[in-house]
Amino acid sequence: MSRSYAKDPKALDRLTPEQYRVTQKDGTERAFDNEYWDNHEPGLYVDVVTGEPLFSSADKFESHSGWPSFTRPVDASSVVEKRDFSHLMVRTEVRSAAGDSHLGHLFKDGPKDQGGLRYCMNSASLRFVPVDRLEAEGYGEYRAQFETENDHSADEGAQK
Repeated sequence: MSRSYAKDPKALDRLTPEQYRVTQKDGTERAFDNEYWDNHEPGLYVDVVTGEPLFSSADKFESHSGWPSFTRPVDASSVVEKRDFSHLMVRTEVRSAAGDSHLGHLFKDGPKDQGGLRYCMNSASLRFVPVDRLEAEGYGEYRAQFETENDHSADEGAQK
């Protein structure tokens, strides 16, 4: 089942002032003072505006930056990369494809064994959907990646 994701005025009205500042005004939230920087629960991170799936906890890693960091998006077509010349430096901004929400920035200092990329995202741009809510919220197609993860962990536990 294919869903359509788009930004609409109702979705923007539901945003908190911080979510609006970050997603619509290209803001950045404070490091270590945001909802998902230290979240270790399995699940899917979606665009807070459109619900478009963006990142998986399976690709999340501890970057020690104070923001949630991922090695890759769930689908490369769900994000758009743009050159960002703000703050007197050249960076790569990451935006959601469907909603054009500012998500964060892409850096080349991620885990080398996983491609070397760090998608450093603002929690305010994301909504987290825990694994046990994937079907109920229409993201059931993503569950398989977590079942494989959980099955692998269970196998390791049984071998000890």
